[in-house]
Amino acid sequence: MFHLNTILRRSAMTFLFALALFTTFQSFSGVQTKDLTNWLGDHIKEKSQTMAIKSVELASKFLYLINGNKVVLASSVESTLPIEEAIDFSKYPTKTVVATGYTAGVESTGKDADHPSYGITYSGVKVKRDLYSTIAADLTVFPIGTILFIPDYGYGVVADKGGAIKGNKIDLYYDTVHDVYNKWGKKTLDVYVIKMGDGKISEEEIAAMNEDKSMQVFRQQILGQKS
Repeated sequence: MFHLNTILRRSAMTFLFALALFTTFQSFSGVQTKDLTNWLGDHIKEKSQTMAIKSVELASKFLYLINGNKVVLASSVESTLPIEEAIDFSKYPTKTVVATGYTAGVESTGKDADHPSYGITYSGVKVKRDLYSTIAADLTVFPIGTILFIPDYGYGVVADKGGAIKGNKIDLYYDTVHDVYNKWGKKTLDVYVIKMGDGKISEEEIAAMNEDKSMQVFRQQILGQKS
């Protein structure tokens, strides 16, 4: 009981002191209680909003941890950032090319679905549109196995060549003629040279790149473009 009385007495004295201090401040400054309350409310609200924005920015910055060419997810939350914004490609050399689109069909290769090598590239791997897609190039410029990043298309692995693909030209694989014309057409642009090839590429290597767990969020972006 003694301790309770002591606590109550001290609390009352503290309250009276604070009230007297505030009354003195109000009489000298002319600040009304309502004005001070409103100011404190606005100040706290502003601070809360700033902290919320900073938290979102911080979360975005740490969503991806860049490790060489790999992107390690630091969160289970799927990113909505396009791959061009999530990865810093500026550290890679660039090359200006004329890029067109092609398919495995007669219109591009002269082969129909009954041809024994239909859909098979010069390197021997099958054509594919994926996170890492097969593309054609002048092999004296970009040897087989070269990996490029093409803005608005994604990663391309040089696996094919073509009679009309000479110099700084590349051909990007698409599943259908409709996709070639509606999703690409013909563009002159800078591509990023991620890795120069050594003249060979295998199905296993391309599959491993496409199945890289740290890159699946971007794979879904590319696959989503196909639909």
